[in-house]
Amino acid sequence: MKWYSQYASVYNREYNSIDKNIINRIKSNITSLQSDVPLITVSVIGYNEEKHLVSCLWSLSDMKCKYPVEIIGIDNNSKDNTAQIFKDCGVKLFQENKQGCGYARSCGLYNARGKYHINIDSDTMYPPKYVEIMSDKLMKKNTVAVSSLWSYIPDKEHPKFGLIIYEFSRDLYLFIQSFKRPELSVRGLVFAYNIELARKVGIRTDIIRGEDGSLALGLKKYGKILFLRNRKARAITGYDTMKNDGSFFNSFKIRVKSRLINFKDLLTSQTEYKDKKSNIIKNEDKDSIR
Repeated sequence: MKWYSQYASVYNREYNSIDKNIINRIKSNITSLQSDVPLITVSVIGYNEEKHLVSCLWSLSDMKCKYPVEIIGIDNNSKDNTAQIFKDCGVKLFQENKQGCGYARSCGLYNARGKYHINIDSDTMYPPKYVEIMSDKLMKKNTVAVSSLWSYIPDKEHPKFGLIIYEFSRDLYLFIQSFKRPELSVRGLVFAYNIELARKVGIRTDIIRGEDGSLALGLKKYGKILFLRNRKARAITGYDTMKNDGSFFNSFKIRVKSRLINFKDLLTSQTEYKDKKSNIIKNEDKDSIR
């Protein structure tokens, strides 16, 4: 049985259909994990994630970590039961009514009490040693951030063999890219960093996507960004990022084409990059970027 099998059993399910014994177990575990003097802050952001959040929190509640941690939740103006799930599961909740991942991640960063910050997406499940392994790497000398990898839940539309090929090619590209352009290889769902330095850099809220890479770019001048390939720190998630691409094959084709076009990015380090106009949030678009 896969480590995530029990958590996946409640993935994509309405909150009122989930056994309350599971919720009580999650609450009990999370309450026992919470420290008054945390070294690590784990912040979970969510926007209308009722069908995924229980799976995420259940996986986090079973974490094995030698460091004192706190788990906090950020509800980004949800219209469903996201906020209620945080409360029912014993997670300290912060409300961020300004819409967007940048605002949500900033809320987590500035309410964190730890020294290190581990980003968590509420539609993703994390293995039991994930937080500890990421923290171990963050504490290495001259390290300012760590990015891990993620897999997808196999299903009828995404067969296991296809996923293996897709993930292997993606992981290889991200690994090679991380030598010169680590900021392009990080992803928010598997990203961790030094809190003091991240507050100096700040998290951008004026772009639709890429706030994680922008933060990594700013952190790079302070030290190393490590790219972690340990399978014990490999998260598992759904397919929301692929939905706009249509079929699984089409998604693979689009990404291969993009990598080939941007192959030069592997060869040279950069200290800044220019945003595409399509990625800048206009004032009139701020209420509809999700």
